[in-house]
Amino acid sequence: MTTSSPRLVIAGLSGDSGKTIASLSILTALRRRGLSVSAFKKGPDYIDPAWLSLVADTVCRSLDTFMVDPEVVVRSFVTHAEKSDISVIEGNRGIFDGRDVPGTHSTARLAKLIQAPVVLAVNAAKSTRTVAAIVKGCVDFDPELNISGVILNRVAGERHLKILSDSIGEYSGLPVLGAIPNLGDDSVLIPGRHLGLVTPSEYRDGTDLQPKLLGIAEKFLDIDRIIEIAGSAGPLSCAPADSQSVTPVPVKIGYFKDSVFTFYYPENLEALETSGAELVPVSSLADENLPEVDALYIGGGFPETHAEQLVRNRSMMKVVKEKALEGLPIYAECGGLIYLARSLRCGDVVYPMAGLFPIDLVMHPKPVGHGYTSLRVDTPNPFYSVGTSLRGHEFHYSGLAEGPQGEESCMSVMSGVGLGGARDGLVRSNTLACYTHVHADGVKSWASAMVSRAADHATRDGNTRTENDGTNGWFGSEAI
Repeated sequence: MTTSSPRLVIAGLSGDSGKTIASLSILTALRRRGLSVSAFKKGPDYIDPAWLSLVADTVCRSLDTFMVDPEVVVRSFVTHAEKSDISVIEGNRGIFDGRDVPGTHSTARLAKLIQAPVVLAVNAAKSTRTVAAIVKGCVDFDPELNISGVILNRVAGERHLKILSDSIGEYSGLPVLGAIPNLGDDSVLIPGRHLGLVTPSEYRDGTDLQPKLLGIAEKFLDIDRIIEIAGSAGPLSCAPADSQSVTPVPVKIGYFKDSVFTFYYPENLEALETSGAELVPVSSLADENLPEVDALYIGGGFPETHAEQLVRNRSMMKVVKEKALEGLPIYAECGGLIYLARSLRCGDVVYPMAGLFPIDLVMHPKPVGHGYTSLRVDTPNPFYSVGTSLRGHEFHYSGLAEGPQGEESCMSVMSGVGLGGARDGLVRSNTLACYTHVHADGVKSWASAMVSRAADHATRDGNTRTENDGTNGWFGSEAI
């Protein structure tokens, strides 16, 4: 498969460079011109893609070469970019920031992988000619990278802009494609919190967002030139995907989908469907009971900010625990792990959770785990074979409370934090809960294992106990 679809990477010099607002504004302006768009986000983030999806009116895809093999990343990009007139890829952190000195898994590496021109988003506050030096440094740092223009943010006025534009043109030869002023109290910037931006479902001013973004694009960005640069990208090819097995048994997999649990890679949900599952959305807040499902997927999110609401729906927590002990396959990531814990302490308040695992968690003021993880499965569990290596991502402010709690795990953490003590992956009955998020395109066995366990559950002959159920599982009957 080959695409010649126009494409553009919006990269920054660091976090808070303005690349998210630039990306959202560009997408809004492109759609206003009648163009169909594809949106992508470099890295493992969930929240920025949600905003990009909202503005693009299509599913934003994550492009991450740590969690997913580069050739699969290219295939994902080509497959979805080919469906639109133009693609916008928002970078992550600083353009050359990777996992090591050579910049492995950086935005620059991704831009070269998908052969896309790059526009630098630069915070120009309280700086003039120095910005030109930084831009020229980026251009010279990697001559193979096609940096094609600059968008300036927090520009103080016309005089400030003239010095910036003249200096950048003089020393780097790059055009300034936009100059966004300091938006001050009327900023369109989306409110943030401990894991980054708030999610679209929690942003009350969401209906006003796109007119504001369009105003920024029309007043401050050269959209015509941006389209021209995106169109300079050449053809990009990829190998066809391998076929995926489909379960012969019809299964239904529920997944928490509400304002609390929103962290799901679209590829994960699609992989479950491709493997033969029917997905059934469930609200952890509004539904008192689980529908008839053969497995449950609890992704990440913000149970800590919705703890009071979750506690009010004790009925759902009770049902989830009961079903888990009866053998319902459950896969939980990060926020899902919190939901299945015994309790969560936020400041001076302790909230009772579902209580499937006899662990108490506490929220900390700084991240306990943040970044890529490498895991190795070393203990039997419902979803992964012993010896399986996993690559994923974690970002959590919660951790185990002090004192022994009897927690047992099935994964060694080779890099990252997990539960602490170089361990992750709690197991009880047919439930696995871990702090690490995995991507289905990077862990090919994940979806098939999930669907297989669901099929096993669907075809049981009325027996609600399994080999690793609550009576003989890792935690034993006393943990009920």
